[in-house]
Amino acid sequence: MSKEILFQKIPKEIFEVVKTLQEAGFKAHPVGGCVRDLILGQEPKDWDVATDALPQEIQKIFFNYRKSEPQKESTIYENDFGTVGLKTDSQKDSLKLIEITTFRIESDYSDNRHPKNLKFAKTLEEDLARRDFTINAMALDIESEQSNKKNGKIEIIDIFGGLDDLNNKKIKTVGNPQDRFGEDALRMMRAVRFLSQLSDVDSNSVRTSNGWVIEENTQKAIRDNAHLLGKISKERIRDEFSKIIMSDNAEQGVRILHNLGLMKYIVPELIEGVGVAQNKHHIYTVWEHNVLALGYSVSKKYSFEIRLASLFHDVGKPRTKKGEGANSTFYQHEYVGAKMTKKILENLKFSKEVIEKVVHLVRYHLFYYNVGEVTEAGVRRFLARVGTENVDDLLKVREADRIGSGVPKAFPYKLRHLLFMIDKVKRDPISPKMLKINGNELMKILSLEPGPKVGHILNALLEIVIEDPLKNKKDILEKEAVELNKLSIKDLENLRKKAENAKEEFEADIEKEIKKKHKV
Repeated sequence: MSKEILFQKIPKEIFEVVKTLQEAGFKAHPVGGCVRDLILGQEPKDWDVATDALPQEIQKIFFNYRKSEPQKESTIYENDFGTVGLKTDSQKDSLKLIEITTFRIESDYSDNRHPKNLKFAKTLEEDLARRDFTINAMALDIESEQSNKKNGKIEIIDIFGGLDDLNNKKIKTVGNPQDRFGEDALRMMRAVRFLSQLSDVDSNSVRTSNGWVIEENTQKAIRDNAHLLGKISKERIRDEFSKIIMSDNAEQGVRILHNLGLMKYIVPELIEGVGVAQNKHHIYTVWEHNVLALGYSVSKKYSFEIRLASLFHDVGKPRTKKGEGANSTFYQHEYVGAKMTKKILENLKFSKEVIEKVVHLVRYHLFYYNVGEVTEAGVRRFLARVGTENVDDLLKVREADRIGSGVPKAFPYKLRHLLFMIDKVKRDPISPKMLKINGNELMKILSLEPGPKVGHILNALLEIVIEDPLKNKKDILEKEAVELNKLSIKDLENLRKKAENAKEEFEADIEKEIKKKHKV
């Protein structure tokens, strides 16, 4: 990109911040990832400005900077790293908060993540030397006489060869990679994240199909220091892993995490599937199948939870495998996989909401549906079990599962027919809340005190209505309730257990189908 075009791409908000600092007698330079993205022709997700002004001086200069609220403080300073957040009046999310950081030097990374010693530096060169990769260690020297960006000039400050590495599509550390990863072990994951965000990646190496590569010495240092990830907080690992999963090349990023020896310290359960062959219905190993399923969900721009569920949906297979060769089986791998997924996500400190969603999708990803074999009542039980709100996402995981198995169609006629059946019955009652009678009414009609018997009767009524939705009428349910009330608590509990333990039509049919295929 020419300097003229690069100059025009810089937002007026950045020019104003730089000019304000310069007029106050300080140096100021856009720096880091925003410079890299500009040169690549991409719009930066955020903006950083480095300066020799101290944090207190930055706060004073920009105290009432916002014209919309001139009486209120415009800056935020809540860290020990010299970074002041400047609130602006910009309508762009990436420019609503601009980070202005004092030049600094870091040393003594005793925990392989945070520097014990930090001091403010005098020069930009000292500041750039502390950064992770050469492509992130460039800055801009800009001058503009007016806010409309006319009569200005721009220079790229590139001390460590970042521009050449960017042009050569190379991820390389600033200085000695052994030192950089020893200082901050999370940088190893960041290298993979940048690779997966910047390009398409060759599935069998750490080189991308369009030329991007992790530089050889940097690769070696990652393999040598992979174990240091064990000292990094799970929250930090989670954040980098999440960014890789949400990149356009997440499948390849996951492969590279394994190839460089990092996955062992992130999700070791996944690599249990490496080299684990499946049966005659699968052409890929468990590992290959899982990452291909992830790749499909990424290609369809599916949500974060669906991507994770696609990657983990068969994580339980290696632990449930019985036999070898074409007729090997993986009975109940969905149950085992759900438990493993819960442990994985809890270990990485994901939120309760993410954990519950992904675990639910893994648990119920395996179901069998054949046109004409499953009744409407079976579809209602399916909806009651998985939740109407989860059906669309569950089917997306199923699509990823199918494509990851090497089949040509992600959404065959059977699944389209299932959607038709779901649409047909989705307004039918599938939970106690949808019954035309509630617990309070039951207690009044049956002269019952609050207790477990009320819940047992409601569950029994729901089973009746699931079989025949036309019976969801108050007068009919009252009569059924009177008869159920004649039963003892033990009998009602047995009815509940029978309903819970009975094979649901979907699951009963899939087990029958598997046994028939394998002559069990």
